[in-house]
Amino acid sequence: MRLLVAIPCLNEADTIAQVVRDVPRSMPGVIQVDVLVVDDGSTDLTSSEATEAGALVLRHSRNLGVGKAFQAAINHAVENGYDLMVNIDGDGQFNPQDIPKIVQPVIAGQADMVTASRFINVEMTPEMSKVKLVGNHMMSHLISQMVRQNFHDVSCGFRCYSREALLQLNLHGAFTYTQETFLDFAVKRLTIMEVPISVIYFADRKSRVAGSIIKYAVNTSKIIFRGYRDYYPLRFFWGLSAIFALPSLLLASVFFMHYLLTGIFSGYLFAGFSSAFLLLIALAFFVLGIVTDMLDRIRTNQERILYLLKKRRPRPASLSVMATEKKVEDVCQCKLADLSERTA
Repeated sequence: MRLLVAIPCLNEADTIAQVVRDVPRSMPGVIQVDVLVVDDGSTDLTSSEATEAGALVLRHSRNLGVGKAFQAAINHAVENGYDLMVNIDGDGQFNPQDIPKIVQPVIAGQADMVTASRFINVEMTPEMSKVKLVGNHMMSHLISQMVRQNFHDVSCGFRCYSREALLQLNLHGAFTYTQETFLDFAVKRLTIMEVPISVIYFADRKSRVAGSIIKYAVNTSKIIFRGYRDYYPLRFFWGLSAIFALPSLLLASVFFMHYLLTGIFSGYLFAGFSSAFLLLIALAFFVLGIVTDMLDRIRTNQERILYLLKKRRPRPASLSVMATEKKVEDVCQCKLADLSERTA
């Protein structure tokens, strides 16, 4: 299998060269390892450092966001016929020597995506601020509830994807990609596995993704909100419908209970009008859920067509040559083995 190690980064000139050099070029089940650095509009020497270290560099003229950088890496992997893709951060927090740990389950067919988990093993939980730790746990709990599976770390930037996962992955968020990936794969019933990996946090490290926890939370929440709305429209809009329907029923009960006890509507007309207003909103969301569910079928068919187009894309000629050479090598080995047996 051919593996692409993709490193989306922004202003990582101090560490990117070492990360590129530390990527293992040989591992079981992998015949070729290439390193791709997606420079998302860096203003330092990130691109030149990565090139000197031996990586292929794709450079954005301006900062588009880590989500767009990740999508650029996926496009490169699909267009060039890679069987696996690993994405890893360029700041040195993750050890590239751990790449085989997350690659092997994918090669073995145990998962379509393997993500490094910083929290699944309590003993390997990194030293980080209480705010970040709680935020990560809350985000993991939220995504787990949405996809109805249990995950410990949905924000980690160290993962491995099979070719099937790359072909089916269809993301929209520019700010980040980590949480949206879980929603997309869960809907498509692709298997996700977590592998415990240690990580190093630097005290003076400033996030390149977000300047503050609040900014990160707001932008990530928008991506999750849109993803949940698009992937689970019935659950989303009927949930909103229930939020308005419950107080509507409560107010209606009060309104009619007063009428049954007193025989008049006056005094509680506010409850009747409020109940009717909330019920109309609830019905609107209920109908909207049905409509968006029909649109979701169209989206599903469009993604299926996109998947087939990607899958049928001709692989580069170099791959055909490699495959032919591999077949010739296998035939030669078989004939040599057969000749050895006859001689013996």
